[in-house]
Amino acid sequence: MSYTTVAELRSALGIGTLYSDAVLQSVADAADNVLIPFLWKNEQPIVAHGNTGTVGTLYFDTPIEDVFYIGQSVTITNAGTKYNGTKTITAVDKYSFDVTTTHIADNPRHAVAPYGTAAAETYIDYATIPAIQEASLMISIAIWQARQAPSGQGMTVDGYAPSPFTMSNTLVARVRGLLAPYLSPNSMVG
Repeated sequence: MSYTTVAELRSALGIGTLYSDAVLQSVADAADNVLIPFLWKNEQPIVAHGNTGTVGTLYFDTPIEDVFYIGQSVTITNAGTKYNGTKTITAVDKYSFDVTTTHIADNPRHAVAPYGTAAAETYIDYATIPAIQEASLMISIAIWQARQAPSGQGMTVDGYAPSPFTMSNTLVARVRGLLAPYLSPNSMVG
């Protein structure tokens, strides 16, 4: 589910039924793809994995012993078919944890590129927060306008030149005030 509905986007743009729901949904989904990585989530990047028999070990660059615990269910994504899915943690070390996998042969530790993700239960539903919904709508509108207008945004007759950078890093900067309480500290590096 997108943070911005097709009906909200259609109304904000004032386009009536001129465009199909699928076209508007793709814009709302793109806005979520821009926004969601910046939000604080209960997850860690997986940098490597390996296994001995059916015991798979997932490795992290940061200490995770206070983040994950034995018996916790985590959702693993982008770590390979033998690891992906909801798994129960069977052992935790400072920089790794173990889960049961469907491997037959042993595999040494090797990098996961791009990084996978281990996500634990989340205690917040961002879809219910008005500031997140507004930020998503504003990003959706910016994406729509960049698709529809020459040079990526409307042009005026009073001499101001449009910026060619409407889809740059300033896209999220426009809504950072709305997102500030929900931004992940990991997204603010750099």
